[in-house]
Amino acid sequence: MIYYLYEWLKPYNIPGIGMTQYISFRTAGAILFSLIITIIYGKRLIQFLRIKQIGEEVRDLGLEGQLQKKGTPTMGGIIILAGILIPTLLFARINNTYIILMLATTVWLGLIGFADDYIKVFQKNKKGLAGKFKIMGQISLGLMVVATLLFSPDVVVREPVRDASGATLKELVTDPETGVQRVQPVTHEVKSTKTTIPFIKSNEFDYEWLVAFAGESASWLKWLVYAVAIILIIVSVSNASNLTDGVDGLATGTSAISGASLGILAYVSGNIIYSNYLGIMYIPNLGELTVFIGAFIGATIGFLWYNSYPAQIFMGDTGSLALGGILAVFSVIIRKEILIPLLCGIFLIENLSVVIQVAWFKYTKRKYGEGRRVFLMSPIHHHFQKKGIPEAKIVTRFWIVGILLAVITIATLKVR
Repeated sequence: MIYYLYEWLKPYNIPGIGMTQYISFRTAGAILFSLIITIIYGKRLIQFLRIKQIGEEVRDLGLEGQLQKKGTPTMGGIIILAGILIPTLLFARINNTYIILMLATTVWLGLIGFADDYIKVFQKNKKGLAGKFKIMGQISLGLMVVATLLFSPDVVVREPVRDASGATLKELVTDPETGVQRVQPVTHEVKSTKTTIPFIKSNEFDYEWLVAFAGESASWLKWLVYAVAIILIIVSVSNASNLTDGVDGLATGTSAISGASLGILAYVSGNIIYSNYLGIMYIPNLGELTVFIGAFIGATIGFLWYNSYPAQIFMGDTGSLALGGILAVFSVIIRKEILIPLLCGIFLIENLSVVIQVAWFKYTKRKYGEGRRVFLMSPIHHHFQKKGIPEAKIVTRFWIVGILLAVITIATLKVR
């Protein structure tokens, strides 16, 4: 909305109104407004949930301080969703296809998580929404993302034009503002299933390579492979975020760190000058997503105000499913999904710890008649709790690891 305010007020020559056209200004506005929403209205939501006695049911897992969390208000993900949606609607160009897709992702996963929390809290069913319905919802989102990337005319990447020998064609262009001339590659816009490979100089991977054996059929078969990959990514990261949300502030802080990394990647990928300088894929109209991720960062940091140890509120599945899904879809859109093991390294570690624990327990039970464990408890943050490490220290250390992974992720732009 604020972006379009410029057109209404332009005839009046109001000083500074042109700032509303800058992505950097609107991103800063989205961050600040999101912080205001989550901090101010987060407190009111906590008071409301306490009055309604909407609290967390805690199982006794023998963890220190766990039973003290019983009755802590849950479903706080509602305020995270509001902190993302409202600033995005205010500061972003809402006719941008990528913004529409991210808004739809936020609402869709938020509804799935809300349904799960509602069943647990109001219907007193500890199992919540059946797992198959969660998976079906996540698969539906994956199909929606693929359909948008495939059929929307606004979703393209700009690739260099090459001659018969494979060399990139160059052209001399003049900057309209400075009058400076520079040589740049000749490019054209195409539909593509390419993505970025970290640490590789020619850093693009095409899913079509996986079906090259199919000959002419590869042109459509690649989209089937692409769809499967996207669905797996969304389901995995969304559920991994849900697993990570087991100690105060861990999923929230980790998501904020990953979101900041994605914001940088989206900004440079959507800027023709920076993408050309860094030698990365240029995606037109992508820079607008920086405004969305700004709202995401503001919402997670603002919620952390109340969710840090000792938590005054839990996000519930309303928030945790949405956070992971948003990061997954965002990564896919900016063609950086192969970076997810780095971007969302904490989520990956948490997820793997559960997979390893369950697989080893089943294997040893079948072989020895008695199940054995690799970790004292999974996900892995509970393993460290069992070892007697304070919860706040575990979270802080995981954040530090997340920051290190974020730095490595950003370094992939240049280290190739």
